Amino acid sequence: MDWFEKNQPLPKTELHHDSPFHLLIAVILSAQCTDRRVNMVAPPLFERFPEPADLASAGFDEVFPFVKSVSYPNSKTRHLIDMARKLVTDFDSEVPSGIDELMSLPGVGRKTANVIASIVYDKPVIAVDTHVFRVSHRLGLSDGKTVDSVEKDLEAHIPPFQRARAHHWLILHGRYICTARKPKCQDCPLAGWCRDYEKKNLKIQ
Repeated sequence: MDWFEKNQPLPKTELHHDSPFHLLIAVILSAQCTDRRVNMVAPPLFERFPEPADLASAGFDEVFPFVKSVSYPNSKTRHLIDMARKLVTDFDSEVPSGIDELMSLPGVGRKTANVIASIVYDKPVIAVDTHVFRVSHRLGLSDGKTVDSVEKDLEAHIPPFQRARAHHWLILHGRYICTARKPKCQDCPLAGWCRDYEKKNLKIQ
């Protein structure tokens, strides 16, 4: 993580938001969907439903048109409404900081909970998505077969003060450099530490 610390000390999420509540909406929408698409549909949704109470009182047909172009729009529409209702009834309309509390919200799994906890509350947790999973294996940070095992390996390798930023470091590296099909190894500043790159060079030799 030293390279990231020196060269990308303040990484940020690419999901646009103006409040913890709206970030929660954006992260729920981003499941199996690109940040770019979410950032296109989110602003009108945020404007129409600025607070949890606004979304909690909405019906399916009111919310669906805003999210119909994202993946799984039917289930995400229901999750958003139910999530807002639970925020209102159980958390006084405030996005909770605890992982278990966050995971009690409809549409929120461990990855989403970790994202919210790390970005909003600077908690020392690491969210593992497909990019993080892939980069962690290629760099030799984990051999875990599941998201949970990779998360545990990363926490073992990365000190608490870096964990909130490590998710962004790894996800952005996977999104723009260490891509799934054609990784840009020639442009990668971490090639010298990359287990996958080393294996490729040995095959060529």
